[in-house]
Amino acid sequence: MANFDSRVTLAITGASGVQYALRLMHCLVQQNVQLFVMVSKAAQVVVAAETEHTLPGTPDAQQQFFTELTGAQTEQIKVFGKEQWFAPVASGSGAPSQMVVCPCSTGTLSAIATGASNNLIERAADVALKERRSLILVPREAPYSEIHLENMLKLTRMGALILPASPGFYHKPSTIEDMIDFVVARVLSQLGYDQSIMPAWGSDLI
Repeated sequence: MANFDSRVTLAITGASGVQYALRLMHCLVQQNVQLFVMVSKAAQVVVAAETEHTLPGTPDAQQQFFTELTGAQTEQIKVFGKEQWFAPVASGSGAPSQMVVCPCSTGTLSAIATGASNNLIERAADVALKERRSLILVPREAPYSEIHLENMLKLTRMGALILPASPGFYHKPSTIEDMIDFVVARVLSQLGYDQSIMPAWGSDLI
C-alpha cells in the first residue's frame, strides 16, 4: 500500500466554479496527499454544465474517474457517498485534520453554519468545527445577501476560513487557467503546502 504524506478532505458542492476543485485535486495529488472526496448531486450537474466531463453517479465510479483524471495512485483518492456514515470523515477519530469545501454553495454554507449535518459533507464540516480543525470554505456567489454574509461571519467566528473564489489580476492573467490557479494557490498556501503555480506577492524582490 502506498504511503501518503498527509490527508485532506475535499467536498465539491453545487456552486459555479468546479474547475477550482478539479485543479486543487490535481495539485494535492502531486503533493502526495491522500484525498477523501465527497461530491454533491448539484456538483455533478455543474461538472456537466461547466466542463467537458460527465461525472459518474456512484462513489466507486467517481473514484475511478478522479483517479484517472489526476493520475493519482491507487487508493490516493477515496470518494464517499452522501449517506456513507461510516466514512472516516464522519468522526473526529478518523477525519483528516484539514477540510476544504470548494466550491462552496451558499446552501452548504448555511447548512454548515447551522450544524444541519443532513449529509456526509455537512457532517464532515461539523466534525472539523467541533474538533477545532482546519476548515476552508470557497464560496463563489455574487452578490452576497445579508444571509450569506451573516453565515460567513458566524463560521469565521467558529474558526472556519472563508476564502472566496475571487481571482486577482496583478499577476496579469492571460488565460482562464491563470485565474483558476490564483485561487487554488491561495487554498494550497492556507493548507500549508508549498506551491509553484502562482508566485507569492513580492517574491521577485527576495
